[in-house]
Amino acid sequence: MISGISRHRLATDGEGVTTLVGFHGCPLCCGYCLNPHTLKDPSKCRVYTPLDLYAEARLDEIYFLATNGGITFGGGEPALHHDFIADFRELCGTDWRITLETSLNVPVEAIESLSNIVDEFIIDIKDMNPETYRRYTGRSNERVLQNLGLLAARGRAGDCLIRIPLIPGFNSENDRKNSIDELKSIGFSRFDLFTYITRINPLWHEENTPAKS
Repeated sequence: MISGISRHRLATDGEGVTTLVGFHGCPLCCGYCLNPHTLKDPSKCRVYTPLDLYAEARLDEIYFLATNGGITFGGGEPALHHDFIADFRELCGTDWRITLETSLNVPVEAIESLSNIVDEFIIDIKDMNPETYRRYTGRSNERVLQNLGLLAARGRAGDCLIRIPLIPGFNSENDRKNSIDELKSIGFSRFDLFTYITRINPLWHEENTPAKS
């Protein structure tokens, strides 16, 4: 299910003019979730087939071709829908650029499939420290590390932009430096540094607040 489509985006979700397609659902429950609507009741989402999406996105093909733009799949976690994205690529061909905004916290098989389909990966890494990552997302980053290794081994490190946030209350500038150093040692070199907006995710708060006795 798709929670939203945003057209005519420029220089915010990859190269050129893009259409952002947001999938519903995510394996993480982050303290400052940037898209909390993707975790809520899916009844307001629309069910698309790859053909439905292609027919709608073709309205902007002239912009995609003129600017080396295309479709950016976000969410939620779009890598959970790798079969949909593969079918969409068959429809749009190679002239449209496909970008994936992902946490990489998905089964390795999903990234194996997408590594042959996606032009650019925009990876929200959170923090490379396992304890910081677990405290912030509620999950292990073991899959993230496996998928980073996979992308590097397949020669895709240069096609990855890794977002490394400063997360108030969870990590520090020194932690962020350590994350960068670790990622550089694997072969990654493109980083986007920023600070999260500190609007607490109520779902994270519910899961991490001790019950009253």
